[in-house]
Amino acid sequence: VQPDMYPGNCWAFKGSQGYLVVRLSMKIYPTAFTLEHIPKTLSPTGNITSAPRNFSVYGLDDEYQEEGKLLGEYVYDQDGEPLQMFPVMEKNEDAFQIVELRIFSNWGHAEYTCLYRFRVHGKPA
Repeated sequence: VQPDMYPGNCWAFKGSQGYLVVRLSMKIYPTAFTLEHIPKTLSPTGNITSAPRNFSVYGLDDEYQEEGKLLGEYVYDQDGEPLQMFPVMEKNEDAFQIVELRIFSNWGHAEYTCLYRFRVHGKPA
């Protein structure tokens, strides 16, 4: 997911539910996550219904693990800033190199959901 905030230059997936698994360059103790979408003012339609709404983040031991360690459940606010930071909610002592972003809903777009940028923040293990 590249840092391009031009409308439509996003990682889009069909429907309102999907997931993304990211391998980080090193193992870290996650502290927060950042999700970014274009602001309504840049949207050609004046709305951002394709923005993620409800999502969770998990830490995984490897990419084949089906159920990771829940790090938090969040809501991206379509009326908030384009760049929103979410702290790790679930206390945990584990370091992870693989993180899964699971999106459960968007803000109403029937066909697809758009993800512009997702970042993982933490301390090196």
